[in-house]
Amino acid sequence: MSDPVAPPRVDWLESRERGSVLAIRLAVFLVTVLGRAIPRFFLVRPITLYYLLVARGAREAARDFLRRVHGREPTFGEVYTQLLRFVQMTLDAFFIVSGKRHHFTVRSNGNEHLEKLRDEGRGAILLGAHLGSFYALRMRGGERGLRLYAVVFTQNARMFNDALDELDPDNSTTLIEMEKDGGMEFMLRIKELVEGGAIVAILADRVHGDARTVLADFFGEAARFPAGPYLLASMLKCPVYLVFGLLEAPSHYELFCEPFAERIELPRKGRDEALAAYVQAYARRVEHHARAHPDNWFNFYDFWKK
Repeated sequence: MSDPVAPPRVDWLESRERGSVLAIRLAVFLVTVLGRAIPRFFLVRPITLYYLLVARGAREAARDFLRRVHGREPTFGEVYTQLLRFVQMTLDAFFIVSGKRHHFTVRSNGNEHLEKLRDEGRGAILLGAHLGSFYALRMRGGERGLRLYAVVFTQNARMFNDALDELDPDNSTTLIEMEKDGGMEFMLRIKELVEGGAIVAILADRVHGDARTVLADFFGEAARFPAGPYLLASMLKCPVYLVFGLLEAPSHYELFCEPFAERIELPRKGRDEALAAYVQAYARRVEHHARAHPDNWFNFYDFWKK
């Protein structure tokens, strides 16, 4: 159901970027000069241990999520593995955007949907989540000649995103910065792109500022999800797909593209109920993939916060 109460300040919006300019510059240097094996061996596990010991909020959020997945108290190893996957995929992002994609194997599931959109010149909305790696999805987008744009909120990770921009040789995906409250200018920009045949990707699992939210059942408890992506898609009258890029092995990514709705229909009568049904359908698919790949879930804050 739609939530009429303004949501509380969400932890992830308030969190500062961990690390320093020096650490990120070091990562860029290692990616640029060395292969993947050496940085992965010397950086990933020490950084994971650092997060495990220092980032109490992330550690407790991972434990809470895994408790819901497994129905029991997670082991130390399971919490460590989830944080390890996050660090691994963060490092992988540097290699992916720098064009060093030969380090990875990728299998696409449902890529024919995107190819059909490209061939027909139709625009669409892709809904993802902080589950797996969005950058892994880019490995196929450039090869397929897709006009891909990604809506991002980078204010809490400015250094990281600036470093990625420096490494991107062909700018295969254009980033569209979103303010906390969106805005008419932002909406018109997305409308122009989609009507021109572009594909716009939005991560639809985190609430931005005081944006409208919808409550949906997620792992057995109500959680807040943003209403904005569905309101936007309803206005654009374009197809909507779900996308996930999941790490299944140290160097292998499984990419998923699933049809979600040919059009988001939000009639005046029963509008809130229709909106809630779409959000619940999205939450159900995210939960499905999160159960299958729990170490790929990267919302390290109190997701079910009341």
